[in-house]
Formats: sequence, structure tokens, C-alpha cells
Amino acid sequence: MHKIAFHIGGFSIYWYGVCIAVGFLLGLWTATRRALRAGIPGERIADLGIWLMIGVLVGSRLFYVISHWETEFAGQPLLELFKIRQGGLVFYGGLVGGSLACVFSVRAKKLPLWKTADVLAPSIALGYVFGRLGCFMYGCCYGKVCDLPWAVHFPNDHETYPHGVHPTQLYESLLSLGLFAGLAWLYPRKRFDGQVFAAYLIAYALLRFATEFFRGDYAVRYLGGWATPAQLLSFVILGTGLVLWRYQASHSTAAGSARS
Repeated sequence: MHKIAFHIGGFSIYWYGVCIAVGFLLGLWTATRRALRAGIPGERIADLGIWLMIGVLVGSRLFYVISHWETEFAGQPLLELFKIRQGGLVFYGGLVGGSLACVFSVRAKKLPLWKTADVLAPSIALGYVFGRLGCFMYGCCYGKVCDLPWAVHFPNDHETYPHGVHPTQLYESLLSLGLFAGLAWLYPRKRFDGQVFAAYLIAYALLRFATEFFRGDYAVRYLGGWATPAQLLSFVILGTGLVLWRYQASHSTAAGSARS
């Protein structure tokens, strides 16, 4: 656990922010390369980058503030809402915010929505790999206490000290790397537009639901204490992915029948 990557003068640069930036840039670069297969100029995808970043940051921070209002923000100066260098972002909020920003910017630029979503989907998984590495370096999103050989022991200023805990950040990072590989494999083999993005929603919801059982940093749980907020949101994301898959698949079949 090393929160600070380096200093520029008296200004500290945190590993969390570095990892987020690296993940975003790598994700955007791979998306521009993938866009060529869809007949979309790579620069058009690159142009979406700024709007996607704004949507992701606003959405992820908004979800975090809402989730932690009573414990961290109530009664605090307004400026505290915007301090994200050290963490305080919720991925599901970023997914929602980024998706909305994508829809508006794609419509404005007259790009095909679901083709573009398929181009971006594997890159979202890749960016998440680095995001979770940032969480690991910062010490947030940690796991439950365990005595497994791969248990992580954070420094003595961490709330879990001196216990070993599940490295849930690394679990999710490795699973997301596998998800990226799977989606990259699926992309050239997809049968209809929207399939890769729907597959991402379905797979990520299932992976997140499973890894949440090992999380130990939640103060509030639901449904008798076994469900985390992210697990409840996983049901919504899973349902959205299944509906999108079914709708796009049937729409593609109907369009093909009409042409024949």
C-alpha cells in the first residue's frame, strides 16, 4: 500500500489518480484501434474521450457522495465534494454517468450508438483493471479478514491492521483482465450490434456480485445484512444487459428477415 506516487513541488500525486489516468488512456487507445473494424474513424472515438471522462467522473463521484453523505460529507465544506485525488469514486456511478455522456455525444456526432458501445465495451473492462490497482495502492475497497496464504496485510495506519484480508481489489483486477480478453475475442465474432456491450453488462454484474461477498469495507448492508449496495445494483445492471441482448438480437433477426 503506497498512496503517493511522487511529488511535484509541494503537490502530492496519488497512485489512485495515476492508475485511473493510465486505465482511461489505454482504454481509449484500444477503442480507437477497435473502431476501425466497425468503419468508425479512430479520431471520432478519441473525440468522445473528454465527454466520457466528464461523465465517468461526475457519475462516480455523485454516487460516492450520496452513498457516504452521512459519514463523510454532512456538515463539511462544499469543496470536499470535489476532492477526488485520493479516491472516492464508485464504478457503477461512473458506468451510468459515462453511458449517459456516451449517448448524448454519440447522438450529437451522429455515430451509430450500439456499434460505438461495442467498440468501447472491452476498453471499459481494461480501464477497470487499472482502476482497481489504484484502489489496492490506496487501501480502499478492501476485503474481509481471512488467513489465506494470499491474504494482504496493510500498514499499521490502515483500519484492518494487524489482520490479513482478502485482496478484493486484485480479485476484481484479474477478473476484469479476463473479461477484457473475452470481450476482445467476442468483438470480431459478434452477430448483432450491441452484443459486446450487453455481454459486458451481464458478465461484469455477475463478477461484481460474486466478489462483493469478500468485501469488508461496507458499513451498511441490505436484505438481512448479506447484500452490499453494489450487489443490489448488480441485479439492475444484469437485467439491463439481458434485456439489451434480447432486444438487439430479436431486432437484428427481424431486420434480416425483412431484407430477405
